[in-house]
Amino acid sequence: MANRVLEELNKILNILKMFPEGANIEEIRKSLSHALAFRTLQRYLKILVDQKKILSEGKARARKYKLITSDITKEKQSKGSILILSKEAQKIQLRVTKPIQKRASVNYHQKFLDSYKPNTTFYLSKILRKKLFEMGKTPDGRYPAGTYAKQIFHRLLIDLSWNSSRLEGNTYSLLETERLLDLGIVSEGKDAKDAQMILNHKAAIEFLIESANEIEINRYIILNLHALLSDNLLTDRACGSLRAIAVKIGMSSYVPLSIPQLLSENFEKLLKKANAIKDPFEQAFFLMVQLPYLQPFEDVNKRTSRLAANIALIKKNLCPLSFIDVSEKDYINGLLGIYEQNRIELLRDIFVWAYERSCFLYSTTRNVLGEPDVFRMKYRDSIVEVISEIVKKGMNKSQAILLIQRKAQKLIPSKDSSRFIEIVERELQSLHEGSIARYRLRLSEYESWKRKWI
Repeated sequence: MANRVLEELNKILNILKMFPEGANIEEIRKSLSHALAFRTLQRYLKILVDQKKILSEGKARARKYKLITSDITKEKQSKGSILILSKEAQKIQLRVTKPIQKRASVNYHQKFLDSYKPNTTFYLSKILRKKLFEMGKTPDGRYPAGTYAKQIFHRLLIDLSWNSSRLEGNTYSLLETERLLDLGIVSEGKDAKDAQMILNHKAAIEFLIESANEIEINRYIILNLHALLSDNLLTDRACGSLRAIAVKIGMSSYVPLSIPQLLSENFEKLLKKANAIKDPFEQAFFLMVQLPYLQPFEDVNKRTSRLAANIALIKKNLCPLSFIDVSEKDYINGLLGIYEQNRIELLRDIFVWAYERSCFLYSTTRNVLGEPDVFRMKYRDSIVEVISEIVKKGMNKSQAILLIQRKAQKLIPSKDSSRFIEIVERELQSLHEGSIARYRLRLSEYESWKRKWI
């Protein structure tokens, strides 16, 4: 089958990911980024049905198409979107979620790094790389490196700091993170390490954006990135230095390298390979795979890899990866697939899905990711109620944080409360005079509240 047809079939499959209940042919046509003849689309849909990749239900205009449910491991309604895993990723997930006693102990596998040949070996297929580029490209592509990141700097700073910290178990909410970064206010009752972790992310993100013009994947950049992220969390000796001690990975049967000389040699090899990779998304994902696998530092390896993954995206003025909606459990499972099996498929699926969510957040591809958020639909009345009360009572950020948490406990089932809090906080962040009608607010109420929103 021609490459062109394969590309079109994959585009249709990606669109159907956004429609868990199925989509009719017109909905699919409108979601395509380019015009496609009605009969051609019908033919492509028939091919996918014949291949048993999608189901066809109903007749004539009422006919809907949807992905075969066996290809969908779970529907994240609490996230308002669907993470669809490939069959290989599903197999990896099943293996890494077995009790640790049933997972064989494995050591660092040298061939996993050695066999990777930059621009010849690819973790991401050509179709995936093209898809990611189409989603992530911005109007600032021809401007100096870092232009786009500077334009969305404040929002990126908060989102990436919060999400990356959240993946480490940090307990700050989105608004608490914003208040800490903007005003330096530490939340009462929180571990001091949580505040330090977030402030370290701020310093590291500023470093990447300020250095965008001359930044390369090299020893200086990665060591300093680690030093900024680990500041006041590790000893001065360990910040920005390769480890000289053995480390263990919690809840994993993987045993990283422990010989300092080999660790240093592989670190240099890893950086050289990463810097030679031309495609920004392949480079980003390579770093997310190989840095944590090597574990070059005593701690803070995952955080370093997540921010390092953004280097190429910032340089190329592509949408950054802020890890919005990625659950800690999914992320860890993806890494366990790397650690214990040297298999990238699970982390790859999570990476691609996470980038889609980041692009949606920064409005670069709303035409592609226009699916309704199921969670928001479910709790719309409660969201409106809380935001309306905050604005009408003229609450500042500290008061709003307490109210949101109290309302979440009262109105929302515990399994959905953290997501509810995040959505209310995000909608408060983006509230403007053109959107206040959604919350039954008057312009005078909004203007009065905005003056107090500190």
